[in-house]
Amino acid sequence: MNLALAHSRARVGVHAPAVRVEVHLGGGLPHFSLVGLPAAAVRESRERVRAAIVNSQLEFPQRRITVNLAPADLPKEGGRYDLAIALAILAASGQLPVMALADCELLGELALTGELKAVDGVLPAALAAAAAGRPLIVPAPNGPEAALASGVQARTARTLLEALAFLRGQGALPRSERAAPDVAPPDYPDLADVRGQASGRRALEIAAAGGHHLLLVGPPGCGKTLLASRLPGLLPEASEAEALETAAVHSVSGRGVDLAHWRRRPFRAPHHLASAVAIAGGGGNPRPGEISLAHNGVLFLDELAEWSRYTLEVLRQPLESGVITVSRAARQSDFPARFQLVAAMNPCPCGWAGDPSGRCTCPAESVQRYRAKLSGPLLDRIDLQLAVPRVPPEALRPDAPRGEPSAVVRERVLAARAIQLARSGHCNAAMSQAGTETHCRLAAREQRLLENAMAAMQLSARAMHRVLRLSRTIADLDASADIGHAHLAEALSYRLLDRGAAGA
Repeated sequence: MNLALAHSRARVGVHAPAVRVEVHLGGGLPHFSLVGLPAAAVRESRERVRAAIVNSQLEFPQRRITVNLAPADLPKEGGRYDLAIALAILAASGQLPVMALADCELLGELALTGELKAVDGVLPAALAAAAAGRPLIVPAPNGPEAALASGVQARTARTLLEALAFLRGQGALPRSERAAPDVAPPDYPDLADVRGQASGRRALEIAAAGGHHLLLVGPPGCGKTLLASRLPGLLPEASEAEALETAAVHSVSGRGVDLAHWRRRPFRAPHHLASAVAIAGGGGNPRPGEISLAHNGVLFLDELAEWSRYTLEVLRQPLESGVITVSRAARQSDFPARFQLVAAMNPCPCGWAGDPSGRCTCPAESVQRYRAKLSGPLLDRIDLQLAVPRVPPEALRPDAPRGEPSAVVRERVLAARAIQLARSGHCNAAMSQAGTETHCRLAAREQRLLENAMAAMQLSARAMHRVLRLSRTIADLDASADIGHAHLAEALSYRLLDRGAAGA
């Protein structure tokens, strides 16, 4: 037999499209050609495969070898196809039954010794293999990650010879197993550590209950970062589907998956000097940025007004759609980016505008330029904008009363989320316009209040819909079927920067 076929998987964003490895042995002088739009690392697999076969005491065919990676228009990169190429060559040369490769998928990079080395993006490949109903052979270090995919039949091999013996029916390969789960309770920071800041605690609870974005504005040291770090401890536990989505993003990022904590919601806090590419994702072969690494979790942006305006504008599309599209000259990739934004900023360059101490010396023009870094369309997408005052010294005493712990607040959040899931299947922040019109109806009195507020605060239609969803969440926390006057008034009070009174 001069022709053999093997199956593998490429990496395109968080997807793993199928790649068919076709090997033909022809007559003529010995030559090894690799076609199918391979990158440099893939072309180098010729030497890795040749050396791995020879050093495994197998016969490398001295013929004209043509390897085609189909489809030809799909860019290929990395050493993930080495195992499939090597086994297909062995099958084409009669050292392995051709039919042994028909119903399995192969993934792994070969060392010159024939040892299998780990590759990235294994979880998306395992999910795709499970959907296709094919077993998967991966390097041993990738086994625990592949086992995260429900329903996958994944086996692990340490060397080319082990994989060959298994396909010949001369040996067994161990099944991949998940790493030991983290059975300890999540060590999220507790909300009880936050002294004072009753309004900030309330806003945090509302944000957690409805999945709303939050902006905290206040002087240095007032507890903005402290509040933001407590949000993950208030959120519901991620479902397995959500956790797999998040793990798939981390798998293709090059950073790997934290197998012990893969069920936890991520909390990302990039520095304000991070570039737009670091936030959105990019590279010649696009990889996810911070907004995708925060998928199904929290993205915390401290010192929001110090960020580049260009970088902040990158957030506008994913805040609305939950997806970021990274386009480069040769390819385009979509990454999920359904995160909850928590941002913090000072009210002015010196940080003390509106403080009772009167220590702010910033001229009005300087304050205006500082706040103008946040565009109106971006602020429209942030549901809660809250002024966080300086904590009085007496509230910081060791014997001062502590606030409610996260566990108590989380119970109320879970109850509100249950109401939302029963109503529409998702949290209020993800409610569509049609859902908003259906589930956020107002009585005549509340409608007049909303219209008057829109005129006085010059709210856009987008901001109006977000106010309605926010008021719906506040009503859910009160277990109220209708949005009352107090619910709507509280929601309107959180449009701080629309009132032009940040820090006041």
